[in-house]
Amino acid sequence: MLTVVDAAGTTPNGFLIDEIVREGARRMLAAALEAEVNGYLADLTDQRDECGRRLVVRNDFHAERTIATSAGPVQVKAPRVNDRRIDAETGERKRFSSAVLPPWARKTPKISEVLPLLYLHGLSTGDFVPALEQFLGSAAGLSS
Repeated sequence: MLTVVDAAGTTPNGFLIDEIVREGARRMLAAALEAEVNGYLADLTDQRDECGRRLVVRNDFHAERTIATSAGPVQVKAPRVNDRRIDAETGERKRFSSAVLPPWARKTPKISEVLPLLYLHGLSTGDFVPALEQFLGSAAGLSS
């Protein structure tokens, strides 16, 4: 949801373009998660219990969480799946685990790579360009 901007094109939280990018990232992530869950459910529609009920069904959403991304913090609610199938070898219930957004993920791998570089280059030498170059893709637009 976008907010009102002033004449300079800024919002109370920063620039409008940053907010637009974060909202786009949130929508794309939500769409990717929905597609992943829908594909998982479609593959298992024939799995039924003895009463004819589906063993794998959609079950609302997980609690909303914030993911640190290159576009900034993004709020996401991942779909929840109730999988009642039992693994024959272990005797435990099978579980759906998203490849797009693992349950433990709170930041993207790119953020995890850049933070140590920022610390190493930026704090020890005052030179943030090599670390930010990794994060932004190029040194273009970065001044010393």
